[in-house]
Parts: sequence; C-alpha cells; structure tokens
Amino acid sequence: MDVAILDHGCTANTDVDWENQDVPKTLYALLERSARMYPDHKATSFQLTSGPGDKAETLTYAQLLARVCQAANMFRAHGIGETDVVAYVLPTCNDTLVTFLGGAIAGIVNPINPLLEPEQIGAILRETNSTVVVTLKAFPKTDIAQKVAEAVRHAPYVRTVIEIDLKKYLSPPKSWLIPLLRPKLDGPRHADYLDFETEIARQPKTLAFADSAGDRTAFYFHTGGTTGMPKVAQHRYSGAIYNGWIGEQMLYTDTDVVMCPLPLFHVFACHPVVMGVISSGAHVVFPTPAGYRGDGVFDNFWKLCERWKVTFIFTVPTAIAAKMQRPVDADLSTVKYAFSGSAPLPVELFRRFEEAAGINIIEGYGMTEATCVVSCNPVNGVKKIGSVGVPFPYSEVRILRDTPDGPVECATDEIGEICVSNPGVVAGSTYIEQDKNHKLFHHDIYLRTGDLGRMDADGYLWITGRAKDLIIRGGHNIDPAEIEEALLGHEAVAFAGAIGQPDPRTGEMPCAYVELVAGADVTPQALLDYCKVHVHERAAQPKHMVIMDELPKTAVGKIFKPALRKEAIARVYNEALEAAGLTARVTEVTDDKKRGLVALVERNGADADAVSKVLDDYVRPWDFSG
Repeated sequence: MDVAILDHGCTANTDVDWENQDVPKTLYALLERSARMYPDHKATSFQLTSGPGDKAETLTYAQLLARVCQAANMFRAHGIGETDVVAYVLPTCNDTLVTFLGGAIAGIVNPINPLLEPEQIGAILRETNSTVVVTLKAFPKTDIAQKVAEAVRHAPYVRTVIEIDLKKYLSPPKSWLIPLLRPKLDGPRHADYLDFETEIARQPKTLAFADSAGDRTAFYFHTGGTTGMPKVAQHRYSGAIYNGWIGEQMLYTDTDVVMCPLPLFHVFACHPVVMGVISSGAHVVFPTPAGYRGDGVFDNFWKLCERWKVTFIFTVPTAIAAKMQRPVDADLSTVKYAFSGSAPLPVELFRRFEEAAGINIIEGYGMTEATCVVSCNPVNGVKKIGSVGVPFPYSEVRILRDTPDGPVECATDEIGEICVSNPGVVAGSTYIEQDKNHKLFHHDIYLRTGDLGRMDADGYLWITGRAKDLIIRGGHNIDPAEIEEALLGHEAVAFAGAIGQPDPRTGEMPCAYVELVAGADVTPQALLDYCKVHVHERAAQPKHMVIMDELPKTAVGKIFKPALRKEAIARVYNEALEAAGLTARVTEVTDDKKRGLVALVERNGADADAVSKVLDDYVRPWDFSG
C-alpha cells in the first residue's frame, strides 16, 4: 500500500478495497493484537495534577487489555449486549479510556460531554436508550455527579449508575481529605448506584463472552451540544479501525509517545488518537481530568512534554494561542509534530508557534459524522498553510453544488459543499434519529458536511465557509437559533440574527444583531445582560450586540446573514487596527469565489508589516485594496 500522503502530499490510489485490507475487524481483536505484540510497552498514562513530577498512573498493553476485558465483562453482567448502550459522563482518566473501550466491546458506548447541562445530558440518554451510565463519584471542585443525578431523573431507561472515584489517583495526605470535602448528593436516586472498582474487581481479566462476529455499530457520539439538543451519530468498528490504521500507517510506531490533552468524549481524541495509538502500540499521555482546561496544564505543558519524551502533540487553535503566552522552558528535542484540528488555524499563529517552539504543525480536517479523519497536510511533504491538506487513502472528497437537476461536481478552485465518502461514513443512517438523515447524502454515498470549500489543482482541500449556519467557537458548534430564540423573548426585540464574529483566540465568538419593536427603547448592554440569563449555555452567550434600525432581509423576509457577517468582519478588524494605533481601515468586505469573504484594507499610510501582524491573527482572509 503506497501511503504517499506521508511524504509527497498526494493520496494513494489503489485498486485494493478497504474491506480487503489485512486489519482486525473488531475493537477487541485490535487491542488484543497490540497487547500480544507489545505486552510490556506503556499504553496509557494519566496525571491527576499537572506538575511535571506529580504522581502518574501508567498501564502497559497487557494491563490495559486485562482491565478493558474486566470492564466489558462488568457491562455484560449488567445487561449490556451488542445492541445495548452504556453511556459515560466523565472527565479524562485511565478508567475513562477503559470504559470507552470496554463499553464498545460489550455493546454500544455513548460518550457524553460533562460540560453539558443536565437537560442536554438527559436528552442524549433518552435518545440513545442508555441503560447503564458510568460517571464520577462526587468529588471536590466538580459538579459532574450532581449533573448526572439530575439527568438520570429524566432518563427512565437508565437502571444502573457506576461511579469512578478520582481519589485513587491521589496520595496521602491529599487522599485523606477527600471524604471530608466530598459534596453530598441531595434528593432521591433514580437508579442503582455502584462502585466501579468493586464491580470491576469481580470480573475475570479475560473476555468472558464471545467477541463480535464482525463489523457492527459500537459507538454513539453526539455532535456540537454547546446549545440546543445535540444530534447523535453512530460509528461502526470499521470506521474506528480505519482511523487507527491511518495513525499506524502514517504517524505512529510502537516507540512514539502522544500527548493528548483533548477530552475523551470527543471524536478527535477517541478515534485519531486512541485508535491510532492502539493500532500502532504507541503510548498516550493524558494530563489532568480536564486536559487543556486543567489547572496548570498550560503553565507546565512544555515540561510535561519533556517528562514523557513526547513525540506527537494533539492540539486545537485555542490551545496553541494559550501556549504562545508561555515561554518554551523545556527540552522538546523528542517532539516531531503538533497536529491541529477542530477549527481553522490563523496563519500568523501558525508561523509564531513553529518559530517559537521549533515544532511543525500539521493541520487536518475531520468531523463526527465521518468518524473523524478526512484529510491532513502531508507530514513530511508540501504543506499549504491555511488548507486542510489532501484526503487520506480510501477517503474520497468531492466538492458538489446543488442544481435543479441534482448535485454537480465543481471545477478546480470552485467553491461548493464538501462531501465525503470513506470507511467512517455510515451511508444513509449517520444519525440514529432517522429524520435527521434526510437530505444528508448526495448520490446516497457522499456525506454532505455542511462546510463550503474548494479543491485546488494540487488536490489540497480549502475550507471557505459553512453551508450550515453554525457558529464555531474554539471547535464547539453553537446553533445561532438558540441565541435568536432567546432574544425574541425580549419584549423590545422584533427580529434577531446571531452569527460568529472573528476572534483571534477562538476563531469565532457569537454576536447578535437585533431590530427593535417600533417605539421600543433598550440598550445593547441590557440585551447582553438578558442573554446571560436566557441563553443557558455560557459558551453561546453573545459577546457583542448591535441594534439596527432594520436588519437586512431576503425577499421572503429571512434575515440575510451574509450582510451581517460582512459588517462583523469590518467592525472587528477595524477595532483591532485602531487598538494597535494604525490608520489602516477595512473599506469593503467582498465575496471571493475562491476564498469566501475577504476584507479589503486601505493602508492610509500605515506600515504594511504592522497591518499584517494584526490581521493575520484572524482566520478570515484579507488583502490590501488597490
């Protein structure tokens, strides 16, 4: 198999079908193979606290296989068969990884973001018909146990809650204090609550039931979820193993160490990282339960890389921006690459990071609905900054546009909707709620991603915008309807439109535009304060409010958001230029057929390099006018 993407920047064309690749067909078979080949190799390490010398727990591949088998046996003992669902609402730790793998071997595992509100967690539990939930035992400085207790009250199918106690990762005297500081859960319990360690200890360390006969649905991942009720996508063994195969073929060997501060409820961590590590026999390190959000993780990040002799770092643009605010104070000679995903990476941030840390960044593209990986820039070949690289082997990407006669393929550099077919796409039934699969595919094969983009003459994919009207804040999908519906509940608001305005740290931040009821009088700050109460998810609360005499509308009365996006780009860029003491200004935002919305900047005597230094921090492109 020619994996030319590694060196030359082109996907390999092969006459061999993915189904005929010599790879394990189930998750258990994949893990068992690595444990057999690398029994004493380190598989996973976890630190509860972020200090470079703090206590850590490490499991070898033999130990990981044994514990995963115990977990799978435990879930079977509690009624989880191949079509039953075990959900988990957990921060990161080694037992979260064990739960993820054991749940997918026993039945269908359903990772849930612990940052969601109880109402959203409960909705996912109901939609997936989860019967067992693994979560955190009440612990200081976290409310996960309280959230889950509330969510389970509204999830009638949940009959068993199994609790993991983070106390096990602490040493005395800190561990002695936990019983004194542990929060008490109020109210009646609506399921049987059991202890994870007690239940798992009862099980044998080898699989006590027959492994699945072959490919099947084994994972439910919810999308977005920072507002509204998330959709739930189903993944099969084949898609997860495909992600692992990509990692093994193109990234990792059994001697590599992968730093993963990404959460284990997100596909980025669970498939490209975990499956790639298991497939290759590499070692993954998880720093603190909250990953990048953990206390001291950014301050200690480079020293943690030195401690573990990390070779690969997985990150997102917001984390890269935070790292750039800390000095590189450690030996990073082992680090080969940093992989960035979840949101576009500003060009200037890309360059500053590579210059300061001496680490090459590889940008890639993936999505929950495709079981993650789709494309990335070549590891050792030509990287096009701003692109998301070339499609992986067995991943077919087409740029299509709708016409009255059906979808038509776009020409080179012509913008259309990015559509994907690969072993991770479950054609026809991506979402478990079938109504949500309506019009999700072209030709019943190609998943419509909702992203707009183009393919250049060299086969590199460029994302230029979104067909879906989502706001992406640091990789989190925010439904603007949640903001708009909240604002329309205010007595002074007649119309509301929410969009993402450019932000140098998160890519986008939610902002809102409103048209008032005739005769109404309200200030932008009052509306922002109103949103703090009525937009329940903090990440979705708008950071800027504009009151307009009349919102731009289409002929049928819909809010015309392209005009709002242009206004936001011009406003944000001009504010940044003014704050930097520069006289340059955005005079127009145009719609370029290749690049999407582009800000045209008049220098007005300002230094060109100084303007570039300010505006290159943003994802949206710009040019000097004239």
